Amino acid sequence: MGKLQGKVAVVTGASKGIGAAIAKSLAAEGAAVVVNYSSSKEGADRVVSEISSKGGKAIAVQGSVAKAADVNRIFAETKKAFGKLDVLVNNAGVYEFTPIEDITEEHYYRIFDTNVLGLLLASREAVKHFNGDGGSIINIGSVASRVTPPTSSVYSGTKGAVDAITQTLAKELGPKKIRVNSINPGMVETEGVHSAGFIGSEFHKQHEAQVPLGRIGQPEDIANIAVFLASADSGWLSGELVIASGGYR
Repeated sequence: MGKLQGKVAVVTGASKGIGAAIAKSLAAEGAAVVVNYSSSKEGADRVVSEISSKGGKAIAVQGSVAKAADVNRIFAETKKAFGKLDVLVNNAGVYEFTPIEDITEEHYYRIFDTNVLGLLLASREAVKHFNGDGGSIINIGSVASRVTPPTSSVYSGTKGAVDAITQTLAKELGPKKIRVNSINPGMVETEGVHSAGFIGSEFHKQHEAQVPLGRIGQPEDIANIAVFLASADSGWLSGELVIASGGYR
């Protein structure tokens, strides 16, 4: 029996990358998983199919976490399909590094609306669906909130907000037995990192040279931590910012 047998989890932005790996790992430990996606139905369906082929339970639900109506629908579909909620993984996010001279209102709102407002809207709705046994909210932050690379002022700003929100909600929701923690990855090899041209670049090589464990992360590295934070094994942890960067600071 898996560590999450009988649990129900919502993973936002789970059609690819870290979100897909987390969804599959939670399902492998017995959780029924809602695979949320904004635009990539094909990717979400692929994740659901892979989970189902291994005997797991999963559904795909479209919705932008930056829109309250979409968020409400995601959780309504979760309740309809599985009857309850135990775990929320706030993984949906966007990143774009831009020099200060080129920052626009559109750039700011696009990133903050998903990375910060979306996290808050999903968490607000999840709290309504957790039962008396509490629950676990797992935010996906970034080591960027600490290492603050050049041209990342907006993105790093969103991840600094995630850090603060995580620790605030841990205090606010603790009396309801809801734990709130954040995983803050370093560079992870995902489809998005490939499409952005980071893999094989000088930035990639320079970053990897600074990682004590000598490599960049894989989605499964983050997924394993998410399983831990979703399970009873981490029952005495809340308000933690887990820096998952191979030792890079």
